[in-house]
Amino acid sequence: MKAAEILAHVDHTLLKQTATWADIQRICDEAVTYHTATVMVPSAYVPRIVAKYGDALKVATVVGFPNGNCNTAAKIAETAQALADGAEEIDMVINIGMLKAGETDYVTKEIRALKKLCGARVLKVIVETCFLTEEEMIAACHCVTEGGADFIKTSTGFGSAGAKLSDIELFKKHIGPNVQMKAAGGIHTREEMEAFLAAGCTRLGASAAVKVLKDEI
Repeated sequence: MKAAEILAHVDHTLLKQTATWADIQRICDEAVTYHTATVMVPSAYVPRIVAKYGDALKVATVVGFPNGNCNTAAKIAETAQALADGAEEIDMVINIGMLKAGETDYVTKEIRALKKLCGARVLKVIVETCFLTEEEMIAACHCVTEGGADFIKTSTGFGSAGAKLSDIELFKKHIGPNVQMKAAGGIHTREEMEAFLAAGCTRLGASAAVKVLKDEI
């Protein structure tokens, strides 16, 4: 697979707490240069990016990040503001505790509420697989499907582990036909990126992707 093909599936990501505007501009410049799918940034920077880069760059941001256990009203408000600021894709974190307690209706309703806000814009749902059993991951697949989200995503990158190919294989068996898959967290090499794409992912969260592949462009 050519480097440009891989990068076209990458959300070029910087979500560290210490990220400054200078850091954000650097990854935005890289995203424009190397034609990544999006730039994935904290929501505080979305208005500045839209003002500076306009249509040259698709902006994605996170909601309820990284823990997912704020109330639904807070996630709705955060999503509404991000969309108003110009974000085109939203990556939300589910309430993991609710899922683990078997309160799947809560999880599904929250996803549905955010998707209603997003409309035609993309909603990805982070289920944080490192904290889930296989049974809970299957339940998460059903919540994401029933909630109408566009993607199921493995990880925040802030949990105890990141994406695993076995998680993607499990997702494939249990998500609906309209749900795509994003692998994120701990993806550092070209080989790993190719493996997740070959397994069926259509998006990758890989902060290292540009650094690894830019010399091939």
